[in-house]
Amino acid sequence: MSTLDERIRQTIRQDVKSMHAYAIQDSRGLIKLDAMENPFRLSEALQRELGERLGRVALNRYPVQSTADVVRALSKYVALPAGCKMILGNGSDELIDMLSVACDVPGATLLAPLPGFVMYQMSAQLRGLNFVGVPLTADFELDEVAMLVAIEQHRPALTYIAYPNNPTANLFDEGIVERIVAAVGRQRGLVVFDEAYQPFSSRSWLPKLGRHEHVLVMRTLSKFGLAGVRLGYLCGPAALIDEVDKVRPPYNISVLNAEATLFALDHADEYARQAALLCSERARLAAALAVLPGVKVFPSEANMLLVRVPDAKACFEGMKARGVLVKNIAGLHPLLANCLRLTVGAPEENDAMIQALKASL
Repeated sequence: MSTLDERIRQTIRQDVKSMHAYAIQDSRGLIKLDAMENPFRLSEALQRELGERLGRVALNRYPVQSTADVVRALSKYVALPAGCKMILGNGSDELIDMLSVACDVPGATLLAPLPGFVMYQMSAQLRGLNFVGVPLTADFELDEVAMLVAIEQHRPALTYIAYPNNPTANLFDEGIVERIVAAVGRQRGLVVFDEAYQPFSSRSWLPKLGRHEHVLVMRTLSKFGLAGVRLGYLCGPAALIDEVDKVRPPYNISVLNAEATLFALDHADEYARQAALLCSERARLAAALAVLPGVKVFPSEANMLLVRVPDAKACFEGMKARGVLVKNIAGLHPLLANCLRLTVGAPEENDAMIQALKASL
């Protein structure tokens, strides 16, 4: 054993050594439809305007006023209910970690449906919380009985509900969700609605925040069109947000990220136009794929489609060989057997994806 190997053995946690890093695919030279990104670039005129704004930013100062400006602008943009506050994170990932830190009381449990966003479980494990995953039904709906039993048995400090869910793209039954929220409330836990895909969804829990003292709503601007900016926000009752804010790293949002966010909100109509086009493309893409032999398309309220194919590995490799990169998620959970996750792209990208999948079946 080398000196470095010995050093790693003595200093790095065993559970960390047993984990896998978050996987990011090499997309060079490919049509990138694997990460639910907005495919549209800004016009040259808006690029120049953004460049000029960023050039005027005071890079020599810590981001204090700029962060406050973003909170104020975003609160207005989302119509934050009275009595609620907002904090910012470096994407949703940092907010998830902040919640794990803040809620890590002795014996705390984090509960989430599976399959779901992998960072819930990863954050719980890294921060020393117990993680309980409750499998969805075969059609990717919440298993109400199993969820309620798990809530009563484990009394989770945090329960995540992705709304819509990733990677299945669907919105859960509203009645079941309401009953789960009530059950967590009776156990004195918190519910976090992860609305990362809100621009493409027909429902949101943010307007209901004032009615539930134990509910938080988390969103990101990544799907809005700013994946490269890394800006997430968490909304909830003021007293709860104040507690979570205590574990937020100082100056966690750069002045450049803040200014880019303010710029995007000033041009929210352009991003709304893009979201509408992606929703239209989602419907067109779903209809085109549904008629392909052996392909099952699941309902979506996000900028992605979950499809089941006869052989996910063969289809993934075949599409990649034809220049289209998607996500093979068949190995993430038994319920996802032979499933691919397809990002909704620009019209010409979707045309290429349809043809690539058709040729790869």
